Amino acid sequence: MKKLILVRHAKSSWKHNVIDHQRPLNKRGKNDVETVSKYFKSHGLKIDKVLSSDAVRAKTTADAFVSNLEIDKSIMDLNHKLYDFSGSDLIQTIKAVGASVDNLMVFGHNHAITDFVNTYGDKYIENVPTCGVTIINFDINTWADLKPGKTVYTLFPKDLK
Repeated sequence: MKKLILVRHAKSSWKHNVIDHQRPLNKRGKNDVETVSKYFKSHGLKIDKVLSSDAVRAKTTADAFVSNLEIDKSIMDLNHKLYDFSGSDLIQTIKAVGASVDNLMVFGHNHAITDFVNTYGDKYIENVPTCGVTIINFDINTWADLKPGKTVYTLFPKDLK
């Protein structure tokens, strides 16, 4: 059994004159990531591996979750392939994770996140919002055998307001 915790990066700011990859979180994004990650901590999930896009907004979101969930920073890796919007690199990256990882947390971007959730989960979600968390359980022994699983949990910022 494998568990995938997918997190879409928190709301980013368009106020800065930077390339897309360098966009930071805006005030709402910073507030949402604190609220969602601290609430999510109450679930006490053991995380074996954290992967994040190397884009500033995704990395900042991942860093806040890792800090607030008290996850060992040594199990977090940044991966440029997760700076993916179509979803093909997201799927390839997940399938490449080692079999010893049972609980995988991934931080990325839309439309890749929403497409993945609707392709591999069993609950249709029109749009995973910024800082949205979706957990899918898979009845597989290795990530390379990825096939549709069961959506077991969602947490969106609006659920906590």
